[in-house]
Order: sequence, then C-alpha cells, then structure tokens
Amino acid sequence: MKKITMISSSTLFHLLLLFSLFFSWFPNAKPQEIEDEKEFSYIPGSPNGPERWGELHPEWEKCSNGMMQSPIDLTYQRVRLDPSLGMLNRNYKATNATLKNRGHDIMLEWVGDAGFLSIKGTVYFLKQVHWHSPSEHAINGIRYALEAHMVHQSQDLKIAVIGIIYTIGSPDQFLKKLENNIRQLTNTGVLQVNAGVVDPKHVRIEGNQYYRYMGSLTTPPCSENVTWTIIKKIKTVSQEQVDLLREAVHDDAMNNARPLQPINDRYIKLYKSFSSKLEAM
Repeated sequence: MKKITMISSSTLFHLLLLFSLFFSWFPNAKPQEIEDEKEFSYIPGSPNGPERWGELHPEWEKCSNGMMQSPIDLTYQRVRLDPSLGMLNRNYKATNATLKNRGHDIMLEWVGDAGFLSIKGTVYFLKQVHWHSPSEHAINGIRYALEAHMVHQSQDLKIAVIGIIYTIGSPDQFLKKLENNIRQLTNTGVLQVNAGVVDPKHVRIEGNQYYRYMGSLTTPPCSENVTWTIIKKIKTVSQEQVDLLREAVHDDAMNNARPLQPINDRYIKLYKSFSSKLEAM
C-alpha cells in the first residue's frame, strides 16, 4: 500500500508540473498593462495625473522612481549604430480580434494566436495594439501626431513593444479598416466590439531601420525591462483618424501621451541594413 501511495503522489506531482508548464507556455497570457485605465489620467496637475501616478498605488512606484522609464526623446546624441541587431524577425498571422475602450486609449486585442516577434532567441507573442496621441516618443525633440504600440509578451512574461510613429498626411490603411468599429464604440458607449478576423501584417512597418532601447510600460504600473523597438520611418495618418481615436474614449483629456522621461545613462541602438545605407546615399 505504501508503494501505491508513493506512486500516486509522484504521478500527481508530475501532472501538476505538466499543467504549470502548459499554462506558462500558453501564448494568451495577459500583458502586464492595466486593463481599466480609469484610476489614472493624463491631465497635468490633476490628483491622478502623470506626475502623481507613482503615488496612487504602491505597486505603481516605478512611475515615480524608476530609472529606465519610457517614453524618451530618441536624440541623436545618444544613438549608437549596432548592425548586430539584425532585421526584425516577425511572423504574424490573421486571427479574431476585439476592439476595446480601456478608458484612455483604444486597443485592438487579438483573441487567438496572432504570431510572434523574435529577439535574440526569445519569442514574444503578439497580444494587442493600441494608440497614443501625440506620439509618446520624440525624435530629436519632435513629438509627432500619433504612435501605435504593438505589444508582445514572452512565455516568462517579458514584454517587447514595437512603436510606430505617424505624422499628419494620408489616412492609415490599417486604421481605415477599423473606423466603423471605432465609431461603434463612440456612438453606442459600449466598451468593446468584435472586430472579426484581423491580420496584424496590415499594420505596415516601412523600412528596415529601427531604434532599440530598454525602458518601461508608458502606463501604470510602469514596469521596467521592456524591450522597445521604435521604427525609424515615420508613417502618415489623417487628422480625422487621430480625432476619431481620441473621441472614442470619452475621457475629456486633450491627449493620452505620457510626458517624456529622463534618459539617464541609457544609450539607444540603431539598426541600419546594408540596403538602408544605400537608400540613404
């Protein structure tokens, strides 16, 4: 009987271990961002504005005292060329998605497996994309009209974000496909709508050049050790599309971009492929 009991305990242990490994691998684990953003605001000087985020909850203290915070100014004095970064290794695929009003931004969340981004052997699964206006990151002191964040998460909960910056011009074709869904959020007041099957490859990334640095989430809890990739080439978006994204959230704020954070002793890496160098000549 003792032998049977020992075998049962061992089997139970291994089953629990197996389930634990399964759920840690499962790519639908939630990113470490706040889903309900009503507890903080982007209004300067308000009790829950950006200057006070770190005081609102103990677990948000990095917003006040973190040394690797985002966003930053991608100033050329801190940029170092690094060919070893290599071209972005992405493998995205179409799957069902839900469009959500999180309180201060509009987020498109993929429900199924939307593919991945690979950085130095670590696989980061694509979870969602959301938008900030004006752009959160600046390039040589200039903040542009809009910034999209494609949020990825690894099986050990590390986060990698691809940032795409936009200036006012021709409409963005990816947003154009979502406009009716965004208007549905605006007009009905519902917090989420089914967006159907959405292909993340349609969030076009133009050019091979990008910036890379280590930073944080730009919303509470402002967790650090986030791998940031900011695409160097600026895309275009219409003013109407920027306005549509802001009007949909009904938060009475003029923008939803966090103030620039100190770069401290960080340097920014820049990847340029050989073809990119030829184009620049």
